[in-house]
Amino acid sequence: MASNIRDTMREGLAAGWKHIDASRLTEDLLLDTDVLIVGSGAGGGVAAEILSAAGLDVVIVEEGPLWTTRDFRMREGEAYPNLYQESAARKTADKAVNILQGRCVGGSTTVNWTSSFRTPPATLAHWQQALGLKSLSVEALTPWFATMEARLGVRPWDVEPNENNAILARGARQLGIRADVIPRNVRACWNIGYCGTGCPTAAKQSMLTTTLPAALARGATLISRLRAERLIPDGRQRIAGLQGRALLPDGLRAGPYAVRIRARHVVLAAGAIGSPALLLRSRLADPHGRVGQRTFLHPTVVSAGVFAARVDGYAGAPQSIYSDHFLEQGPIDGPLGFKLETPPLHPVLYSTTLQGFGAAHATKMRDFPNAQVIIALVRDGFHPESVGGRVRLRSDGSPFLDYPLNAVFWEAARRALLAMAEIQFAAGAGRVTPVHEDTAGYSSWAEAREGIATLAMQPRRCRVVSAHVMGGCAMADTPARGVVDQHGRHFHIGNLTVCDGSLFPTSLGANPQLSIYGLAARNMTRLAAELTGNPVPAAAGNEG
Repeated sequence: MASNIRDTMREGLAAGWKHIDASRLTEDLLLDTDVLIVGSGAGGGVAAEILSAAGLDVVIVEEGPLWTTRDFRMREGEAYPNLYQESAARKTADKAVNILQGRCVGGSTTVNWTSSFRTPPATLAHWQQALGLKSLSVEALTPWFATMEARLGVRPWDVEPNENNAILARGARQLGIRADVIPRNVRACWNIGYCGTGCPTAAKQSMLTTTLPAALARGATLISRLRAERLIPDGRQRIAGLQGRALLPDGLRAGPYAVRIRARHVVLAAGAIGSPALLLRSRLADPHGRVGQRTFLHPTVVSAGVFAARVDGYAGAPQSIYSDHFLEQGPIDGPLGFKLETPPLHPVLYSTTLQGFGAAHATKMRDFPNAQVIIALVRDGFHPESVGGRVRLRSDGSPFLDYPLNAVFWEAARRALLAMAEIQFAAGAGRVTPVHEDTAGYSSWAEAREGIATLAMQPRRCRVVSAHVMGGCAMADTPARGVVDQHGRHFHIGNLTVCDGSLFPTSLGANPQLSIYGLAARNMTRLAAELTGNPVPAAAGNEG
């Protein structure tokens, strides 16, 4: 990459910004702060910027490493083991779903594909009407979404889509299905296509390049490679601080040194698996057993088409076209709808997602340059039988997600595979292969329609993936129905606020980063006013 690309984080560290790499500690560490933020992703990054701007002393802790712009070299073999949870191979308890989550400074915002959607109005309406979250209206949240869109450069992508995305648009158009352009959080994007391995040009407006540098420039402290073991209660329904363990340089094994951070207030932003897990390890008040319950994914099924011309799905913005046609067809609490998008196609990600092994797998890989893929993100959490999963702890305290896939999901998955195959054939595919162990693919839409109708829809036979984890510390109108109130404040712990995707009481039906940004801006603005004794800004004060 060009040597003139600015690495804001590295420049700031050279100028004296406070960063502690816990793997380099030579003794135990004790710190005091106004606000401790656990996690540096979408929620933690926004929290750090807003709270530090209010004049509060802030410490941000992150389990993953600090990699900066110059460390990103567009290599899957480097990115997955270093920047993702469990080397991008985190799985649900039954191994039926592979989960992509970031584990680095900036969290998933550092490695996501930049798609930025506001919370769908239908989702907010359901939360208001069915779940009692009256303050979460489109009107109340619009100013916060707009604020974060301006802060992070979110706007519809105005460059022609790469062929991978263009095929989705063409096939949809042939069938009279609406497809639209995805808003992306980028500025001066080089249109390279390697967003998932970390942006090497600093175009992606992730927390690594925006809010975290802003917070550090105001005196915040960042601690990386620190495992948050437990929150320490003070015996008065409050948190005294955090007990953490410095990791070894490999970023995985715990080292010998303890880190204790005392804080007036704790903001929990460790993600929708990490945040419930920390609460469970801490054995905090949970009289209704809500922590870790109703954790949701967008369980995603995959369809691969092969075209006569090269697609080169690794080149260009990874996601720029989507369709909500199948998300909006029925009532939100009816049969599960799904959102259609395309993923980037890189060799490791593509090969590890494809079904089969040996010669059959090798044959599919030879088609890689001409392959196009559509994914269907199934919206769960609204149908009465779509209850999500549960975060649990292993004997060593590490978390896992128990997420059984039931008949309601599999019915939607079959509809999604059919819809994607029809779109790909309409766009000119010569062959379409649902990513399912029981089929080698189909050479026509008629053959696909008949074949997909008879596939056994079962865990590990049909490949399911997800990059979105939500819930587990759900917002609710009463403690009996959730963990926190509508501003993220813990129902039972006075100085604890949750500020990440674990807040969501259902899945969203849209990529979650902008929803997290907007709620974080709203809730942290209110928290900053409370902690500093200043008036709550009008936009936050009028929401109830």
